[in-house]
Amino acid sequence: MTQTIAPATSTPIGAIARYALLIGPLLSMIDSSIVNVAVPSIAKDFGTNGNAVDLGQIQWIVSGYLLALGVSLAATAYLAKRFGVLRVYTISTVLFVLASAACAAAVNVDWLIAFRAVQGFVGAPLVPLALSILLGKDGIGGGKIPISAALTLFLAPALGPTIGGLILSGDDPSDWRWIFLINVPVGIIGLLLLVKVPRHVGASADRSTRFDPFGFLLLAIGLTAALFGATEGASQGKDVGWGAPISYLPLGIGLLMLVGYTFWALNRANPAVNVAMIRHRNSAIALVLQVLCSVIAFGTVFLLPIFTQNVQGHTAFQTGIALLPQGIIMGIGTFVGQKLSGRIPLKVLVVAGFAILAISSVFLIFLDKDTSLVIIGAILSGRAIAIGFVTAPLLIAMLAPLSERELPDGNTLFNITQRLGGSIGVSILGSIVGAAGLTTAGITDRFHWVGGGLVALAVIAGILSLFLTQDKNAPVREVSVVAE
Repeated sequence: MTQTIAPATSTPIGAIARYALLIGPLLSMIDSSIVNVAVPSIAKDFGTNGNAVDLGQIQWIVSGYLLALGVSLAATAYLAKRFGVLRVYTISTVLFVLASAACAAAVNVDWLIAFRAVQGFVGAPLVPLALSILLGKDGIGGGKIPISAALTLFLAPALGPTIGGLILSGDDPSDWRWIFLINVPVGIIGLLLLVKVPRHVGASADRSTRFDPFGFLLLAIGLTAALFGATEGASQGKDVGWGAPISYLPLGIGLLMLVGYTFWALNRANPAVNVAMIRHRNSAIALVLQVLCSVIAFGTVFLLPIFTQNVQGHTAFQTGIALLPQGIIMGIGTFVGQKLSGRIPLKVLVVAGFAILAISSVFLIFLDKDTSLVIIGAILSGRAIAIGFVTAPLLIAMLAPLSERELPDGNTLFNITQRLGGSIGVSILGSIVGAAGLTTAGITDRFHWVGGGLVALAVIAGILSLFLTQDKNAPVREVSVVAE
């Protein structure tokens, strides 16, 4: 018999409250990509005697953020259950705004690296906790993904390069500070709008929740080591890259620790992050498919600028404009995919989505120096439709077995696997395209290889999707309200 999680009797949160909950994730996700564009300007601004700061040191502005984010994600589920989802989300937003202001005021690169690490640590809970509220019983119809959320989550990574390119279009290298300053007024607006969010939404504080110190250490160190290895694997230069021990040793050790954490968590009543949902076939498959989808989707967001700027000679701003349509269409596609999931079986919808994704990705293999940005934008938009179709059904299938109290665990696990899998995948692809010493023709050839790799990943994902089932014994979220 189907176990139904009934919708809340209270009225779903209003539009203003939804947008208030999306401002934090928007700022966090934009910051994950926008700083990449600013690295050369930061190096030049902090340089002395006309010499830029070593890029190896500057890269820690990106790496430090990512590593601190990994540590914080390990604690997010516990903090949300112990102190309440909305309270932790609000505090994280306040601290993120303060950390952004500190980054903008950094007097040297060392302080900037430190403040960026703080920013990553306090910003990590924003995405999983906002989703926990929006997908919970007090959110949009108890399980629906609002189109505003879909647009935010997929548009944000594409907005990063666009906004960064616009801010850095001038000749002043210190303009990079506006990348962080812009977070302050927007974040304050988000905080002011939080008064429209009912206090009862999200899982409430539970003082009986126990901390899992050993599990936390396993998860935090494993995530940090794996993300560090992935970051070093994408680096260029002597004694770095995937062939260097500094990349594959931390990555291997980190992944082993994460496997160890999984076995630990499956046998504990209150683990740092509950992974019990992987016992459900559909949830486990959906989790893997989401990782593959993130690599396929965001690989182009991070790699396309290398091609359009180094091969075609376009600016960062022009490249960002070309990326914008795919973010918008991906968000709309997510909403459409959600609507179709009520009429088309899960397996059929997801397999069809990955098939369309594989076919549309084939066109990446034929890009060359003279391909216009309009055509590139059209190719990316075609891929975006397919990605949008599969994302919502997979996310809802993955979270279906979870109770309201377990949603922070599910969304945190989703965020961890997406970040880790995406980082490793994008790093591998990036090391192929961005290998040192490549000519323009060489970069083009490598980009074609990556295009072929993305097609292969889409085919693999499509085959794996065949094992999805309409599990009649899994609890489902009863939805009666259409998300807007």
